[in-house]
Amino acid sequence: MWPDRRILDLFKTEFPIVQAPMAGVQDADIMIGAAEGGALPSLPCAMISSEKAREQVNIVRQRVATPVNLNFFCHKAVDADAEREATWRKRLTPYYKEHGLDPDALIPFSNRAPFDEAMCALVEELKPEIVSFHFGLPDPKLLKRVKAAGCIVMSSATIVREAIWLEENGADVIIAQGAEAGGHRGMFLTDNIAEQPGTFALVPQVVDAVKVPVIATGGIADGRGIAAAFALGASGVQIGSAYLRCPESKVIAPARVALAQARDDSTVITNVMTGRPARGVANRVMREVGPISPDAPAFPHSATALGPLKAAAEKLGKVDFTNLWAGQAVRLAREMPAAELTRALAGSALARLSQMAG
Repeated sequence: MWPDRRILDLFKTEFPIVQAPMAGVQDADIMIGAAEGGALPSLPCAMISSEKAREQVNIVRQRVATPVNLNFFCHKAVDADAEREATWRKRLTPYYKEHGLDPDALIPFSNRAPFDEAMCALVEELKPEIVSFHFGLPDPKLLKRVKAAGCIVMSSATIVREAIWLEENGADVIIAQGAEAGGHRGMFLTDNIAEQPGTFALVPQVVDAVKVPVIATGGIADGRGIAAAFALGASGVQIGSAYLRCPESKVIAPARVALAQARDDSTVITNVMTGRPARGVANRVMREVGPISPDAPAFPHSATALGPLKAAAEKLGKVDFTNLWAGQAVRLAREMPAAELTRALAGSALARLSQMAG
């Protein structure tokens, strides 16, 4: 069976698979499917209100008896820089004109909030079995309250130094996020994306450096990848891109087409979409303005000026300004219900692991 049972024992799930939190493209539906299939379901909370998070958790708990993972960002919030915002608007002005939009119009602020007092109170109320963080860990006082609520704490590391820091500062589980992973880099002790190791170089080095269980993520989208992660010492895997094409995901139709057509070389790491490095399928603005642009305002302010362009292009059936977060293994994703996919992934991995053991 599974060569390392620490995650199964901690999470009390059927399989050591975490459905990755995917902000903007999922809700309770995919969580329910993943949970029914035996995985740990995750809810991304950085872009939703505490009311919405409460509603989603309640929906999941009414449908399935499952542990739940609530995921939060814990970046240092920075105010918008008027000068950089103006430069950014100027850079995007041709796109505004092309879509008949006013580049000087007021735009609602793009919300990606760090974990705060209000969300901590929600965690204390809902008592999710697991709480995961991205970009380090929150203020020690808040973290203490999360642990006092009985929650297992996970956070992402992109280098060994981050993994050691997370263990020393209270993380119960480390998510080793390789360069192949879709979405935002979880980096917090480095800002050099050029030095990021890939998953299968990172995982064994993190496993050697910490005592807590390690979950591998990035480029893992089938049973072969899961078995390989376990062979390198991981206790579990976190999978995101493989779930994007499930019917329960909230990926819009033109984005589904882009994901279905993606190849191994279709994704890039960009700061254009939000101001922070993230991997996704290259779209028009990523190619023409980036993928890395010195003009992009700090996270999350880059996304603000892109909002009206995203809405205008999507009305035309285009994803020129839409986040298409996905990892390098996106081509391995399949169109099948989340429960069925989870069981297929686990079954394939167990078959591989038994072959390796034999």
